[in-house]
Amino acid sequence: MATDGERPGKRGRRAVPGLTPAQERALATIRQFSSRHGFPPTVKELGQELGIAPASAHELMAGLQRKGYLRRSPGKARSLEILRQPGLDTTQLVVVPIVGRVPAGTPLLAAENVVGELLVDSRTARGRCFALEIQGDSMIDADIQDGDYVIVRQQPVAEPGEIVVAMLGGETTVKRLHIAGDAIELRPENQRLAPIPIGPDDDLRILGKVVAVHRRDPDSASDH
Repeated sequence: MATDGERPGKRGRRAVPGLTPAQERALATIRQFSSRHGFPPTVKELGQELGIAPASAHELMAGLQRKGYLRRSPGKARSLEILRQPGLDTTQLVVVPIVGRVPAGTPLLAAENVVGELLVDSRTARGRCFALEIQGDSMIDADIQDGDYVIVRQQPVAEPGEIVVAMLGGETTVKRLHIAGDAIELRPENQRLAPIPIGPDDDLRILGKVVAVHRRDPDSASDH
């Protein structure tokens, strides 16, 4: 029996094109995990979230891929991308502005900073949100790649361990926030790069928390 709840058709019956309850739960779990962490779960992590074996989680992912709900790049641990969700239509999409370089002292969503727009699921883009295009490889271990867009909820504070957009010394950066006692660091997700310690005299401002990653189409250089 297939672990995603699908049964072979009997006497020529066609498979139901919608999602099984197990697939719906898996898709919702992937979306919630991505929203919490700023990156999608691995097969093992999805299994842990669902309380099932990794092999069963893999079968659920495969079923969602076959039905066009997920895309996954072979050989990469954190390459899941939700392509669509049950019942989602264009009325549930909201426009999120893409902002470019943010100079110190300039309001984040000032007209001169907005360089484009993305359509994002309204369940992800709650509150005031913006998008930033990632440049460089400082977050690749969180599977945030050069050219991806991060969807950011605008807020002045964040919890330790969250991926944030911060302004430090007039420069905007995307890093994971680490706080231990009085020690604060902005940590890259790249083993080749060192954390950035924040001293008492440093002007650190949290601009927002990363809530999702909007991946650039690997087969195209154009925007999503």
